[in-house]
Amino acid sequence: MTSKISLTRYLVEQQRQDGRIPPQLRLLLEVVARSCKNISYAVNKGALGGVLGTASTENVQGEIQKKLDIIANEVLIEANEWGGHLAAMASEEMDSIYLVPNRYPQGEYLLLFDPLDGSSNIDVNVSIGTIFSVLKKPDDHDAGIEEKDFLQAGNKQVAAGYCVYGPQTTLVLTVGDGVAMFTLDREQGSFVLTQENVQVPADTKEFAINMSNMRHWAPPVRKYIDECLQGKEGPRGKDFNMRWIASMVADVHRILTRGGVFMYPWDKREPEKAGKLRLMYEANPMSWLIEQAGGAATNGHQRILDLQPTKLHERVSVVLGSKNEVERVTAYHREAQ
Repeated sequence: MTSKISLTRYLVEQQRQDGRIPPQLRLLLEVVARSCKNISYAVNKGALGGVLGTASTENVQGEIQKKLDIIANEVLIEANEWGGHLAAMASEEMDSIYLVPNRYPQGEYLLLFDPLDGSSNIDVNVSIGTIFSVLKKPDDHDAGIEEKDFLQAGNKQVAAGYCVYGPQTTLVLTVGDGVAMFTLDREQGSFVLTQENVQVPADTKEFAINMSNMRHWAPPVRKYIDECLQGKEGPRGKDFNMRWIASMVADVHRILTRGGVFMYPWDKREPEKAGKLRLMYEANPMSWLIEQAGGAATNGHQRILDLQPTKLHERVSVVLGSKNEVERVTAYHREAQ
C-alpha cells in the first residue's frame, strides 16, 4: 500500500461507490470504531487502570461479570445513543433492549454487540475483543421499537465486525462487499486499512475446539475430531494442529488470517440448549464475516445466517471457517439424522 487509508476514508469511498452504504450507516460505524478505540485503551491499562477482576454482578445469562465487561458495555452505549443514527441497541450484557432516549434523534438502525468477548482471558493478558452487528429497523410499523424488531435472521445484517485487542488492536469489518482489516495506529489515534479482500483458504490443517468437552459431544463431532487426531495414518491423510484461545474473537481472527475451522458444538451437559454461543451477538456477525471471506458457517445442520431467531439471547451451535472442513462436519451431522 503506497499511502495509508484511514477507516473514515474507506467508509466514505464505500458510500460513494454506487451508494454501497448510506451516510447514516457510515457515521454509525465510525462511532463504533471510536468506541472500540476507547475500550482498547482501557484494556491496555490493565491493572494500572484498576479494571481487572470481577464485579459483584451477573449478566442475563447468569455469568459473573468482569469489570471490563461493564466498562465496555457503558462505552458503547454512551458513544452511540446520541448520534441520531440508532433507534435502539441490544447487548449480551443486558436483559433487554436499550432504547435511544427521547431527548436524542431516532435513527433507522439497530446495533447489537458483545462488548467484551473472551472475558475469562482478561486477567491473564490474552487477546479479547468486541463483536458487533447492525440491522435496519423494520419499516412496516409506526410503533416504538420492541424486542421482536431485533429478531431478524443474520442474512438481514447491513454491517458486522469485531475488534480484537491483542499485540495490535485490529478492527475487522464487512458491509457486504468483502472483509477489510484495520490496525489502530496509536500515534495517529486512528484505524488504518492494512488488508482488503480477506480470504479464508478452503482447506486447512487446523481446528479449534475445547477438547475437555469431548466426552459430551454428539457422535458427528467426535467422528470429525477423531479423524483429525489420527493424522497422516487416518482417513484424512494429513496431520492437524489444534488451537484454542477461548476467545471466539481471537480464534476467528486467526481463521480469517490463515484458515482453520472453529467449533463450539451442542453437548449433552445442557441438552435443552442448542449451543453455547449467542446467535445475535456472536454467531451471526462472525458467520457473515467468514462467508464474506469465502468460508462457511453452520450450526451443524443448516446455514447460521438463515436461522430465524426466536429470542434476544438465543444460543446456537457453531461450526465456521474453511469451507471444505465446515461442509464435512455438516455432512456428518446430516448422515446421523
